[in-house]
Amino acid sequence: MAKIIAICGKICSGKTHYAKQIRETERAVILSCDELTKALFDNDLGEKHDEMALRIWSYLKKKSSELVHAGCTVILDWGFWSCENRRSLTAFCRSQNIRCEWHYIDVDDETWRKNIEERNSRVLNGEGGSDYFLDEGLMAKLLSMWEAPSRMEIDVWHKLERE
Repeated sequence: MAKIIAICGKICSGKTHYAKQIRETERAVILSCDELTKALFDNDLGEKHDEMALRIWSYLKKKSSELVHAGCTVILDWGFWSCENRRSLTAFCRSQNIRCEWHYIDVDDETWRKNIEERNSRVLNGEGGSDYFLDEGLMAKLLSMWEAPSRMEIDVWHKLERE
């Protein structure tokens, strides 16, 4: 049965890599706000970023509903950083009669810092794909928005540790 798999995790926790792994086993479609932002705006939104992110989320939520009702499982690679984001998606899924499965990427601090360094290196080398450079100011802003989920919110708790 088709469903929405919502991946929660802070920036650089490995959500996109995890989404790609799930896509192979679930035969699902990944919908990524970052990917769409890069394709449409080349990550150059400046002060409009937050407004456009909300509009993109709204559009992709509608598309995810259409896909699930057509029989396709959808993976939402969005982060869902706040409790309100998670509650909103859960309520949307209920209103659409869609099963929503929450996955959380729990990354240890050392792995997380290395992921950030690797990401920034790829971006600087022109190999960042839809990623953007994370400077200290942006990291501070993003971390101020992060609210870790409780175990009760999550169906699959994925612990990511560096090999």
